[in-house]
Amino acid sequence: MTASTHNPRPARAPRSEGQWALGQHEPLNPNEEFKAADNPLNVRQRIIDVYAKQGFASIPEDDLHGRMRWAGLYTQRKPGIDGGRTAQLDPAELDDEYFMMRIRVDGGLLTTGQLDAIGQVSARYARDTADITDRNNIQYHWIDVRDVPAIWDQIEPLGLWTQEGCGDCPRVVLGSPVAGRLAGELIDSRPQIEQIKQILRADPSLANLPRKFKTSISWFWDAVPEINDISFVGVVHPEHGPGFDVLAGGGLSTAPQLAVRLGAWVPQEDIPQVWYAMVRLVRDYGYRRLRTRARLKVLVRDWGAARVREVLETEYLHRPLLDGPAAQAPDHPLDYVGITEQADGNVAVGFTAVAGRVSGTILSAVARAARDAGSDAVSLTALQKLIVLDVDPARAEQLIAALEPLGLHARASAWRRGTMACTGLEYCKLAIVETKGRAHSLVADLDRRLAGIPLERPVSIGLNGCPNSCARIQVSDIGLKGQLVTDSEGNQVEGFQAHLGGELGADAGYGRKLRGHKVTSAEAGDYIERLVRAYAAGARPGERFAQWAGRVDEDVLQ
Repeated sequence: MTASTHNPRPARAPRSEGQWALGQHEPLNPNEEFKAADNPLNVRQRIIDVYAKQGFASIPEDDLHGRMRWAGLYTQRKPGIDGGRTAQLDPAELDDEYFMMRIRVDGGLLTTGQLDAIGQVSARYARDTADITDRNNIQYHWIDVRDVPAIWDQIEPLGLWTQEGCGDCPRVVLGSPVAGRLAGELIDSRPQIEQIKQILRADPSLANLPRKFKTSISWFWDAVPEINDISFVGVVHPEHGPGFDVLAGGGLSTAPQLAVRLGAWVPQEDIPQVWYAMVRLVRDYGYRRLRTRARLKVLVRDWGAARVREVLETEYLHRPLLDGPAAQAPDHPLDYVGITEQADGNVAVGFTAVAGRVSGTILSAVARAARDAGSDAVSLTALQKLIVLDVDPARAEQLIAALEPLGLHARASAWRRGTMACTGLEYCKLAIVETKGRAHSLVADLDRRLAGIPLERPVSIGLNGCPNSCARIQVSDIGLKGQLVTDSEGNQVEGFQAHLGGELGADAGYGRKLRGHKVTSAEAGDYIERLVRAYAAGARPGERFAQWAGRVDEDVLQ
């Protein structure tokens, strides 16, 4: 009897991830298809020649929900659609015939003339809407496509732009909001940010990346380096002097990852070259099959920092990078709210508006007040704050008094200072709950409830309208992720899941997710009051909220 012969199936070829460097050029999802069909930057001319003349109805699908993003434009949510229908409706049913427009402010620095122009555009074309984002940007709403060329004509001669404010491309470069001003800054990186802007404009191939690419460059640890695709943070090399530590692969959303060190030290003049090499690496090796795996953080997770550095050096830089020491993170956020002394004898005065919500009228008023205080420079921060730079110390109090009636406070309560919120249900098509208005009422509520509670350290709050973490819920002391919850009467209402004890800085990490614990939006004030009172009563001397929340029993956090 002859034994049967076993014929194993041939091994299946590895699934294509859409990595161009490996010859995998076939479009693998709808976004890759429309990018392959036409460079998204080409939508600009169609806006000018066609859509601005023929209106919203003339915009085809691939431009409306695709390439328009590369012009800094997203369709906004149609009013009156509740959060329970966000996942049920087709995107076209959620669309209003107006756009969010994002003005990118690379490095965060503006002249008062630029700020005034931003305010004037808001008042004329955006129903006076304006939000300071946590990416150094200004966002408008209610933009009619017919007005877009006129807006560009007004802002672009001043050096402002919306190009690649959104889309699968290098987004705005975060920088220190006090760059070139403070005594402890050994390198002012503003020239390198400007060089990167020029590289971006000169190479249209960078407009087709697998997903967005975020950058942070600052001597100080004040531009959230842990959550960017690439970050350069100041550090002194023991042999070569001041330069920059390089971090890569950070990002939040539904699968958060903190950036890791590449172990390399980069001199100031090499920043643009290293940045350009990393963007091209992402362009060529990034995963294009699934949108959820298309950020650099996934490649870093799969490859590891050593391989990323090796490919960067051998295939793109064609030279090794120097090894270097780690930059040191502070143990608290640097938001510059209040008065900060500058090296030249002037001061920077930082202001907070609740969750970054301002208006065009307010921004133009800030520009006038800054000029009255002898300043021609304003900056936006990665924490939704605004800073007036180069102020004569003798005029600082005059400036503070002028802006306080506008809702901008230099001497802010802990809750006004520490609360961030995303766009939320008001305009965002992904949102499930309302956030900006809730942040305003919550801050007022907490100011009243917790006025007498002494805190050694401030407590940060992140309000997010969906799971995507635009308000950084995983790295906030109290992160509230919007979702529908059941109230005490069995009704589905707006609410939040809590993430507690996350932080950035020296002990960066994610908060504890309380899976079984939900709070309604109306109960948020009660819940935060309970948490903060428990923290104030039970914290050890000098203990941060994140440390406390990480060690106490979960029932204390309910």
